[in-house]
Amino acid sequence: MKTIITVASGSQPKDLAHWRAMLADRSALFARPGAHHKALLTGARTLYTNKVIDSDDLCDLLELADGALAFAVESMLDINSDE
Repeated sequence: MKTIITVASGSQPKDLAHWRAMLADRSALFARPGAHHKALLTGARTLYTNKVIDSDDLCDLLELADGALAFAVESMLDINSDE
């Protein structure tokens, strides 16, 4: 998986920075994993629709969003098994 996301010329890199900030927001992720995942997916598709990212980058962002959800679920299962 590629970790560097390219930004098309004339785009708004602040939108991509906002998406990355959302991805890094663990408190929101752990508070509502499903809703946070959906917001990440929607944001990634919006970046693609607005031509901020290309299709390869969209795939990468979707994989990162799925990974974040998996991380949250696994962390919650670990917490529950420790109790």
